[in-house]
Amino acid sequence: MYGKLQEFLQQELAAIREAGLYKNERIIVSPQNAEIELESGQKVLNFCANNYLGLSDHPALVQAAKDALDSHGFGMSSVRFICGTQDLHKTLERKIAEFFGTDDTILYAAAFDANGGIFEPLFGEEDAIISDALNHASIIDGVRLSKAKRYRYANADMDDLEAQLIAAQEQRFRIIVTDGVFSMDGNVAPMDKINELAHKYNALVMVDECHSAGVVGETGRGVTELFNIRGQVDVITGTLGKAFGGAIGGFTTGRKEIIELLRQRSRPYLFSNSLPPAVVNAGIKMFDMMSQTSELQDKLHRNTEYFLERMTAAGFDIKPTKSAICAVMLYDAKLSQEMAAQLLNEGIYVIGFYYPVVPKGQARIRVQLSAAHETTHLDKAIAAFTKVGRALGVIS
Repeated sequence: MYGKLQEFLQQELAAIREAGLYKNERIIVSPQNAEIELESGQKVLNFCANNYLGLSDHPALVQAAKDALDSHGFGMSSVRFICGTQDLHKTLERKIAEFFGTDDTILYAAAFDANGGIFEPLFGEEDAIISDALNHASIIDGVRLSKAKRYRYANADMDDLEAQLIAAQEQRFRIIVTDGVFSMDGNVAPMDKINELAHKYNALVMVDECHSAGVVGETGRGVTELFNIRGQVDVITGTLGKAFGGAIGGFTTGRKEIIELLRQRSRPYLFSNSLPPAVVNAGIKMFDMMSQTSELQDKLHRNTEYFLERMTAAGFDIKPTKSAICAVMLYDAKLSQEMAAQLLNEGIYVIGFYYPVVPKGQARIRVQLSAAHETTHLDKAIAAFTKVGRALGVIS
């Protein structure tokens, strides 16, 4: 029975390899940090982790996780509404709401689940979802699960967004959905203008803060802080798997009644195991730390400015960014893989991104800065990029 499918799959995989699009996984044998060790024994500087604040191996979070193992056990073996809710879960949900200035929060196993589980319970055939063209795959998949009418506007294009809002006026409820920071380009959604249009055309607003929370805004509270609209956005989704410790787990935070209905009807929440206590307690510790100081955010912002300034001066084609994501544009898929491989030989761990992760002809190396990076790390990366870039003809 498997024979014909196996033959088809073998041909598909061969075609992916031939096109230079095959993704190989490198194996890390150390904790996540600015410097990591690979299975080969090579020690390299990591510039492609979502570890924006350098918290993935922070001693305080590790200790909080160990404490929870002792006090609350290893796993929950249940979904939340059966017997999977501990005091830790409620504490973390409260702290997330306080951090973002919202009414309430609901936890998910992953941010993919948060985005996948929000639209279907809230919006039906008579409603409209108006989504940015470059929104994350999890948002796209979540929208597909809803029967609402779908509208799409060009990335961060407010004229196009307004046109879609006008077209959607026949629908009962309208919601504008956008990433806060777009993960492949690093640009920030113009949330102030989006909010203005939402008021003008009577629409709700949802923002995915996965790559912006902990990163943008003076204290890392994301795009609502950056644009001074904290508490005004109806729904925020996010993750604990990037800046906020880098483990796993997602959340939706926002208006009280929205969160309450999601607890009743959101399928990924109702049918997925509760987050393990160790992850939850580390999350609590992380939000406590972030509420006390913005030291890590300040260092991240300095690192980002330093790196972007010197990479641009070296002649690299860099996408405009206000985040910790630096897209070094190469356009050719094979070139992006070759450059990443040569950079690894220079001790710099980065990954080439190409179709289908980004559009065809838009291949790049996405560099992600971290508060864990020191200036010496940045200088080494810039020197390596310059050396390899010249050798491959990327820069002169």
